[in-house]
Amino acid sequence: MTMLNNSPVRRNPTVAVTAAGVVLLLASLAALWPSMLAPYAPDDIDLVRALAPPGPEHWLGTDQLGRDVLSRVVHGTATTLLAGLGSIAGAVTLGSSLGIFAATAHLRVAGAIMRATDVLLAFPGLLLALLVVTAIGPGAINSAVAIGSAAAPGFVRLARSRALVVGRSGYVQAAVALGRSRGEIYLCHLVPNTLPPVLALATVNVGSAIIAGSSLGFLGLGPEPPSPEWGTMLAEGRDFLGAAPAMAVAPGVAVTLVVLSLTVVGGHLRYRFETGGRT
Repeated sequence: MTMLNNSPVRRNPTVAVTAAGVVLLLASLAALWPSMLAPYAPDDIDLVRALAPPGPEHWLGTDQLGRDVLSRVVHGTATTLLAGLGSIAGAVTLGSSLGIFAATAHLRVAGAIMRATDVLLAFPGLLLALLVVTAIGPGAINSAVAIGSAAAPGFVRLARSRALVVGRSGYVQAAVALGRSRGEIYLCHLVPNTLPPVLALATVNVGSAIIAGSSLGFLGLGPEPPSPEWGTMLAEGRDFLGAAPAMAVAPGVAVTLVVLSLTVVGGHLRYRFETGGRT
């Protein structure tokens, strides 16, 4: 609670959350309608203008193949965000289901689930994602599966702890006493009252998933070129830092702004949940 009270979001939530919301709105526009913000197609090659500096025609310059850097960053937003959102959506679905089930299952079954969760939590998330993607192979879908697999154990533990609290509440005990079915108690009480903190954590974890996805792309384990994914663009740009620094700086700044904005919004949502909306 001390960290929440002393955080920048807590001291001045309106400015921080508004700024983060603007960044996320622009990112959403870039992902849904890239042609509104990108002056060129992401794969338009013009070798004559290769490694051109920023100017009126190419605001962030061009890469080694003459492709517009700004357009590739804008078009790469969808690939990067979908990888982060898709992986966390899968992690939330799997983790919440297992966590709620472990909260109501037999002690031996619940113990087996939680011991396996503890083992997975012992691994750093990126390392676990690397192990999974190495086993199943590189690619956009496989990297999302790997990131989601690495994130799921955290949601299992949170969902189980929250479901245990909800299961001991008066309204659940009353539903049991009234003879409500197990499925009805799950759908009407356990799931709706377990998900809010899980979804708040998911908002923060989307940023971590984007960083992990960009890291896998940087290592050549994510979407393959010429896909304009931010991590892949960073890997391509590191060889041209002297001639065209925007090739690496632009996707790096994009990752930083989006992840920081998601962290601010997610932290604000968690604070609102933990304090019951009190300021």
